[in-house]
Amino acid sequence: MASSALVQRIAAQIRQKIQTGELATGDHLSAQKVADQFNVSRSPAREALVLLADQSALEQRPNRGFFVLDALVPVTNIHDEGVPLEEPEAYYRLSEDWLNNAIPAEVTEHMLRTRYDLTKAQVVDVLNRAANVGWVTPKPGYGWRLLDVAKTPESLEQIYKVRSLIEPAALLEQTYQPDASKLLQLKKEQQSLLDGGIETLPADVLLKSGIRFHEAFIQLSGNPLYHMILVQMNNMRRLIEYRSMIDRNRFYKQCAEHIQMIERVEQGDNVEAARLMSQHLSGSLAEKSPILARRASSTDAPGPLDPEHGAVTATEEHPR
Repeated sequence: MASSALVQRIAAQIRQKIQTGELATGDHLSAQKVADQFNVSRSPAREALVLLADQSALEQRPNRGFFVLDALVPVTNIHDEGVPLEEPEAYYRLSEDWLNNAIPAEVTEHMLRTRYDLTKAQVVDVLNRAANVGWVTPKPGYGWRLLDVAKTPESLEQIYKVRSLIEPAALLEQTYQPDASKLLQLKKEQQSLLDGGIETLPADVLLKSGIRFHEAFIQLSGNPLYHMILVQMNNMRRLIEYRSMIDRNRFYKQCAEHIQMIERVEQGDNVEAARLMSQHLSGSLAEKSPILARRASSTDAPGPLDPEHGAVTATEEHPR
């Protein structure tokens, strides 16, 4: 029997965690743990785990649960019909409209259903995904509010200026704890990307892997305020950075630099790691700004609303 779309989506996201190294060989997964993580009941969670066991991504052990196997399952070798490994198309259409100021800051589910030709369940799914990364929030009682995020290259530059202050500083904190196991896990994840993940993983997974590295790295500082600020900065920049994810080549340099910083911390040279972090952030912004500026200028033409029907017309290519 074919799995439901929900089961397949859960399985796809667990496979991504294995592919990127967020889930390591031997890690234990239970139906309850997965259900809690994805905010679903135990039934679809268990179905997803069984599906992954059938595909040799997990091993099912009697009375013990499921465990990640040694061999990673390449995403490109999995053919679950209808399983989007990135966000659904409607998510990108909504994000583009918001970035282009083509929709108001306060919306209703009915309005979005009509605008994007979606079912109620699809609209709720898209809104929940946006809420999870911090640019949409439910209004008290009725409707949803789209929040201010980094919409322009200028706002992205401001975010990177703040990051250039706090991330190198976090590495120099006297309370910084270079947890060997966490550093090793981060290095393995970055190496797995260099070893093939950059070419096979969906673009949004690559973006999330970079976000995860920086947040985990700064969390070792022992100062929770650094981490709190960075999480907020990442939520604000994530939406606009979807526009710069087409070029995968930059991820090779990014991952290699991440590994260099990890190795400096492992060697106890946090001063050099902080210098590399500052250089890394400056270089990352320099690479992204021209791309974002070109894409922003391409949307300066009359807004993406069809004046007669209110439908979305062709804008820039979505990063799918």
